[in-house]
Amino acid sequence: MSLGDEELEEIRRRKLMELQQRLLQEQEAAEARKRIEMEKQAILRRILTPEARQRLANLKMVKPEFASQLEIQLIQIAQQGRINIPIDDEQLKEILRRIQTSKREIQIRRI
Repeated sequence: MSLGDEELEEIRRRKLMELQQRLLQEQEAAEARKRIEMEKQAILRRILTPEARQRLANLKMVKPEFASQLEIQLIQIAQQGRINIPIDDEQLKEILRRIQTSKREIQIRRI
């Protein structure tokens, strides 16, 4: 092997190692996200009735970002003791109504 070939081989080895490191980091991050999601779902199973969980699941299919934020808020208010546990479907509907009415609607009127 000439000097140029050895340098190319070393560069290839370094690139391969960098790629392997990046893949490992991505796998660890994905596992961490999965673990957090599993913990979140376990908490939700404890604080929501089956009907409320079903409503949340339906909402998650339509508005995933909103449902994810709502899950975090529900966990927080339950941990702070600001709501009776388990949260039933009627309580969840009331929470959703409050969220909807608290959002400002922006209307554009042409004059």
